This record gives sequence, C-alpha cells and structure tokens, in this order.
Amino acid sequence: MVNPIEKLWKIYYNINSQRKSNYCRGDAMARLSDIIEQFIKELMRDAQTGMLEIQRNELADHFNCAPSQINYVLSTRFTIDKGYYIVSRRGGGGFIRIQKLHTDTKPYIGHIIYEYIGNSISQLDAARILANMEEKGILTRRERLIMDAAVNDKSLNVFSPSKDVVRASLLKSMLSVLVTG
Repeated sequence: MVNPIEKLWKIYYNINSQRKSNYCRGDAMARLSDIIEQFIKELMRDAQTGMLEIQRNELADHFNCAPSQINYVLSTRFTIDKGYYIVSRRGGGGFIRIQKLHTDTKPYIGHIIYEYIGNSISQLDAARILANMEEKGILTRRERLIMDAAVNDKSLNVFSPSKDVVRASLLKSMLSVLVTG
C-alpha cells in the first residue's frame, strides 16, 4: 500500500512538470485545485467503498491552503452531476463525506432529477448534466445531442425568466424516460 503523502508528491510532480512553463499566480491556484482533486480521487480509489470521510481543516493544513480552497474543489469538481454526493458538517468535529454515486443506475438519474435540477435549470447546467451522462455511458452521443437541442435557449421560445423553468420540466421529463423505460 502506497503512503498518501507519496501519492500526493507523485501527483504534484506530474502536474507541476506538465505545466512548469506557464507559471503564474492564477495557474498556481488552478494547479492546487487539480492536485487536491486528484488526491481526493486517489483516496477514494484506495478506500474501495465508494465513500470517503475527510476533515476539511486537516486537508487544508496538508495542502497549506485555506479551507475555502477545499470548499471550492468540492463544490466545483465533486458535484451531483459529476456523480458525487457530499455531506458536510462544520464545527470542531466537522467532516466532509464524499460518496461516489453509482452512475449507471436508475437511482442516480432519479437523484439528478429530484435533487439537482429542481424547479429551474440554466442551459449551461443542463448541458453539463447531459455531457456527464454521455461521458458515463448513460446517454449515447445522439441522445445527448437531441436532449441538448430540446433544452437549448433557441428552442425555448418563451420569456427569459420562464426559460429555466420550462427547461427543467423538459429535462426532467426526458430523463424520467430513462428511469421508467
């Protein structure tokens, strides 16, 4: 079994050597986010349970960054539409539990429909969900393109604030077919 610290340095070295020529402050933050993401994914693979529980402050100390950087990585790279479910408790005994959802199952699609889409959804978020479902093999490329066309702003010829509500309803209906059909 490889030590998590050794893994961290291997990941850091690989990312750092690939991007060394583009070093600037913004790129350094992007690299740190990439490193934290890869580190968490490695820990999840090693856990082999599909679930990982970590302490936000300990992880921040480990990477010598603010806890808000950990929050950023979790909120942008471990989202429901990417196949992760996060439970977070703050405070002294707080923790973050990251659970990998079984994306090839009907409960995953149901979770997307009821928990993530809600009453409205932007075109960008709808496209992101569909792209991730294609990437995971839930949708074919053709199915994704058809659904993308149906929820596109150009297809929804309604007043702007209502577009996101109509889009959510259409997307939920189309995804429901995957669950029931």
